[in-house]
Amino acid sequence: ALTVRFITRRFIGDYDPTLEMIYRHMAVIDGEMVHFEILDTAGQEDSLQIEEKIKWGDGFAVVYSVTDRCSFDEVMRLCFLINHIHSSPKRSSGSEQPPVVIVANKKDLEFDRMVSTEDGENLSKALKLPFYEIS
Repeated sequence: ALTVRFITRRFIGDYDPTLEMIYRHMAVIDGEMVHFEILDTAGQEDSLQIEEKIKWGDGFAVVYSVTDRCSFDEVMRLCFLINHIHSSPKRSSGSEQPPVVIVANKKDLEFDRMVSTEDGENLSKALKLPFYEIS
């Protein structure tokens, strides 16, 4: 839903989160035209599939739901994998780490919240990554 919102600038309520899609989009960022290829994963991959997708990416938004503690618990593992795979000597793209942000989604669902803002902030500080909480 975040990817669709980024591309269309509208919230699409009828969205199937179990489908994996690649979206292509052009946007002006800091006065420069940027071509995005965004892989929106279904979040149901096994370890080998996750590694291949991490190798494909140049930047990552690791998203969890504040209403789902299990999705929050996956953030550290995914960030570790991103760091590990992109620092591998087998990668020829240099030693620079890709940009990674942690995004807590569904901020508006306060009554269903299972992960506090403080939990997200503490994790982002521990991982030294930017953190955003959004709806």
